[in-house]
Amino acid sequence: MDIINLFELISRILIISISVSAPYIFAGIGEMFSQKSGVLNLGVEGIMMVGAFSAFYFTWAYNNVLLGIAVSLIVGAVMGLLMGFVSITLKAKQGISGIGIYMLGWGTAGTLFRLFIGGVESIDKGVENIDLPVLGRIPYLGRIFFSHNILVYAAFLLVPLSWYLLYKTPWGLKVRAVGSTPRAADTMGISVNKIRYQCVIIGSTLAGLAGAYLSIAQANMFTSDLIAGRGFIAVALVYFGRWKPFGVLKGALLFSTANAFQRWFQISGINFPYEVTVILPYLLIIVVLAFSHKGFAEPTALTVPYDREFKG
Repeated sequence: MDIINLFELISRILIISISVSAPYIFAGIGEMFSQKSGVLNLGVEGIMMVGAFSAFYFTWAYNNVLLGIAVSLIVGAVMGLLMGFVSITLKAKQGISGIGIYMLGWGTAGTLFRLFIGGVESIDKGVENIDLPVLGRIPYLGRIFFSHNILVYAAFLLVPLSWYLLYKTPWGLKVRAVGSTPRAADTMGISVNKIRYQCVIIGSTLAGLAGAYLSIAQANMFTSDLIAGRGFIAVALVYFGRWKPFGVLKGALLFSTANAFQRWFQISGINFPYEVTVILPYLLIIVVLAFSHKGFAEPTALTVPYDREFKG
């Protein structure tokens, strides 16, 4: 393979990688906010499902992409409110309540899909790519970084914005305090439950947007297996990224690059079982988490319900 073809191959893989990383960034950053406040939301997968269906249905039925995105955000927020009520107000075990939210979202999306659509449908025009002027004309780099749709750019802009919110604003200080020392935060007049509700709802809203991306910006269709474990991978990326926005971004890009490589491999014509490469991204996540567990600085109050009356 000559140098020109090599550059072409690398650029194609990177273009796919950046595009594929967007839902992981949305869902991962959202879950990071939730966990930073002390709430583990394992329902991300189910929330992405209802977000994906809502976005697809309203785009398909009313031919309005913005309406589809707006509804996915609202549905995600409602699911977050439900998760907050169960895990924060009722103080249920967060792992169990998260799995319940996942099952609720998966079942609701599947049922509504069968009731209102009934079969495989597609939309002619989803979220379209935008070639940025000037920047998009830079050789190789322009194609790689500046030929995506608006949601991809929004996902990458979300990373520095999240960092700023967490580490440079009073609200971010409250989030970190609630996730590490909730009783001390309460003593200082910070409403622990209010901050946790806010973070869970923000996280679920972003998960809904991640689902919308998959259905109306990537696949332009909805199926019962569209999410395919991406919500659980987003949760893993929070651990990989050490509960930091740029760490989540690195994990999302690493996973999506491996995913893009296996996609290319399937169409490359190389005589090798493609099934082996399909498991590569998931195997990579397991290996990275296994060897990077040291130094985890998880919020000390993660998964621990806060009770003002309990002094233990």
